[in-house]
Amino acid sequence: MGMSNTRRKKLRSGFSTGTAAAAAVKGALSLLLHGKAPPRVRIPFLSTGHADIRLHTCFVESPGRKAVCTVIKDAGDDPDVTNKAEIGARVTLAGRQSTGDIKITGGQGVGRVTKPGLEVPPGQAAINPGPVKMIKNAVAAVYRDLEQVPALEVEIFVPAGEKLAEKTLNSRLGILGGISILGTTGIVRPMSHAAYIATITSALSVARASGLDTVVLTTGRRSERFSQAAFDSLPEEAFIQMGDFFEKTLQSAARETLPRVILAVFFGKAVKMAQGIPHTHASKAQLTLDKLSQWAIDVTSDHDFGQRIARANTARHAFDIILDAYPAIIEHVGGCMVAAARKFAEEKPDIRGVIYNYDGTIVFDSDAEK
Repeated sequence: MGMSNTRRKKLRSGFSTGTAAAAAVKGALSLLLHGKAPPRVRIPFLSTGHADIRLHTCFVESPGRKAVCTVIKDAGDDPDVTNKAEIGARVTLAGRQSTGDIKITGGQGVGRVTKPGLEVPPGQAAINPGPVKMIKNAVAAVYRDLEQVPALEVEIFVPAGEKLAEKTLNSRLGILGGISILGTTGIVRPMSHAAYIATITSALSVARASGLDTVVLTTGRRSERFSQAAFDSLPEEAFIQMGDFFEKTLQSAARETLPRVILAVFFGKAVKMAQGIPHTHASKAQLTLDKLSQWAIDVTSDHDFGQRIARANTARHAFDIILDAYPAIIEHVGGCMVAAARKFAEEKPDIRGVIYNYDGTIVFDSDAEK
């Protein structure tokens, strides 16, 4: 039997905020120079291909001088916080001159960079080099037939940007007041992990550029909350949620030459990490329990106990069985987790492993084992 239609359905790609901004710029400039904006504008991606993007609103704010267009972002089948957000551009002709200078700024809802370590220096609007290039390409396309090209001022704005930014890690990265205009290629590939990994990489870069020598890697909000309490002398930017990206995050930490990494997780994730699984979501629960059962037998020589672990419902259930009976198994898992992390990081940073009980108490700390 073949796959069901829903399984076979190809996920739909969309376009980035940077592509949306470039489309809005192209529409507004066309309206200024030609007296009308087309219903759709074509924006080439920086990789290959293009998007034909429908303009949402377009109007002249000051005849012959200033026009505004907006676009509704379509992230395709990617669960993106900016999907369906309105992205706009206010384009002002700043006088006719042959250089055709383009000044790009961020208006309402576009964040401003306040910390070093990102692609954009502090003090500037959070509009990445990719979108800047796309905007300049869009302007060049409209200018193609002109003998004399006017200098431009382009202001990108996102009416709901400040509200949307609350759902992102922007404030921790030092991007304040709105969202960032991102897009390395312009196309949003559904369910791609690239955006999440880019956020982790940016967070590590900010931590390093802020002069920190220690970061705390957690897998989610709960382990991060416990870590902020456990390591309360560290500033906010030291705490980085890596999700399931175990290998990629450790590789990035090594590239940033961070001296010290604290890996602080719950037992279930620790067991997966201890097996050296690069992406900890990808492991089958039963395989995890089977491995844990084998470790339990190796550590305790108690085969009956090992079988009890293999029959546990979940890693958390197994943890409850192990905790009082054989804490040495937790130490073994912790040691293997640290060893796997060191391997991924190619022995560069000093790695400390911490495992939490589900109430937030620390049940393993590799520093205490030394």
